[in-house]
Amino acid sequence: MVDNVHGLKHENIAQALAREIRTGKLKRGSRLPGEHALAARFSVSRNTIRSALTELSREGLISTRSGKGSFVTFDGRPLDDRLGWARALAAQGVSTETRMLRLERVDDPGLAGRLGLASSAFFAVDRVRTLTDGPAVSLERSRIPATGDLLDLPARGLLDGSLTATLASAGLHADHGDEWVTAAPLDETDAAELGRSPGEWFLRARRVSWTAAGDLVEHVESRLDPVRFELHLRFGSTS
Repeated sequence: MVDNVHGLKHENIAQALAREIRTGKLKRGSRLPGEHALAARFSVSRNTIRSALTELSREGLISTRSGKGSFVTFDGRPLDDRLGWARALAAQGVSTETRMLRLERVDDPGLAGRLGLASSAFFAVDRVRTLTDGPAVSLERSRIPATGDLLDLPARGLLDGSLTATLASAGLHADHGDEWVTAAPLDETDAAELGRSPGEWFLRARRVSWTAAGDLVEHVESRLDPVRFELHLRFGSTS
């Protein structure tokens, strides 16, 4: 079989199978149909199917075992980011590594104005989180107050590599806040930091958290891989 639009079709097939995995139609641990069956289903060549499976593997949705086939690895387990993304992922058995992009003092009057702060001094803490031996799953650009026990942060670094633990050690515990989540394609800068392709769709989150006394804890803008992160809203009567 000759496939003249191989590049386009393998992406469409990967997206179709990804939807079935993320919605639970194809469950964690289940074996995908073989290459012959998938090629017949989508009316494409086996080479196109292999490219689609490679894409799913790169996204962390499946793993391929030689001589046995491809199996769903995505589990759809919820993450509680109140403890920080690293601990939230670890609690679900997901091993990650963090690469620090930036840890320095910055002056941002615009952000201070939007947040209603008197001081425009912040520490910029920018990080990329990757799955161990896998793709990048998040890009996080945090701005935290450059005050008090945090003044020597660039010199000493994060406590145990955790921003959440570092803020807690300085007495900054999130009591309340707001978070906004949208979806948007990656621009060239974000794609380069994540090692992804420009135009790939990621969740875009912005969160502001405050202490019970009304002091800023953190302002963070994140790019999150929708394969690993999802938004869950709960509503209804509490009575």
